[in-house]
Amino acid sequence: MTRNISSLCFISSDSRKARDAAKHLAGLYGQARREDADVIVALGGDGFMLQTLHDTMETGKLVYGMNQGTIGFLMNEYQDADLRERINSAVENYIRPLEMTATTSGGDMIHAFAINEVSLFRQSYQAAKLKVKTDGKLRLEELVCDGLMVATPAGSTAYNLSAHGPILPLEAPLLALTPVSPFRPRRWRGALLPNRVTVEIDVLEETKRPVNAVADHTEVKSVVSVTIRESDRVTARILSDPAHNWNDRILAEQFQY
Repeated sequence: MTRNISSLCFISSDSRKARDAAKHLAGLYGQARREDADVIVALGGDGFMLQTLHDTMETGKLVYGMNQGTIGFLMNEYQDADLRERINSAVENYIRPLEMTATTSGGDMIHAFAINEVSLFRQSYQAAKLKVKTDGKLRLEELVCDGLMVATPAGSTAYNLSAHGPILPLEAPLLALTPVSPFRPRRWRGALLPNRVTVEIDVLEETKRPVNAVADHTEVKSVVSVTIRESDRVTARILSDPAHNWNDRILAEQFQY
């Protein structure tokens, strides 16, 4: 897709390297206000890109990242030349985040979005004990584990992969339901779910076995139930270079050994 980009807004993480890069690029290409820019150019690592996508997902803004961090899986290679040309020819990816509604032991209901995953973790030395439903149908009467997550295709190469969950192609209409250190049922390794389902997780013995819920970097302590579904109203928009686009990166991860 060819687009006509004129105004850019450069933002950066707190690292000196990223701040210097943003200042240098703004000198070369000009600095538009965030609300007026055609594209937000994010300089940093994957964590900063994730935060930027959260900040822009309800605005419709395009985000183009360049790596000034450590891993940079979500980022394009940093180059200061021909930036507008690169952005004009970049591939656009749409990401529908997960919507989490968590109910706490005090009765509060907390709503948050997750681009990578929604995770539940044990809060103490006691293993978590969870009950799992999809679309109201009981799937696991009792799962004893350190944690459980629902991951998007975009997040399937992040914490989900570290927990031995499956890697999902970016365009796959699926979600990964992945346990962390399952104890019982010991042989259960998770499930692949259609992205249209609603996942309901109830915490059993919540006083004895307290559990926290995390939607990307929003943490809710002492939850008693969590509902997770893919959003049908919010989209994040990210640009990647055609020679190294996000779909190719996720596919390449599947052949790592």
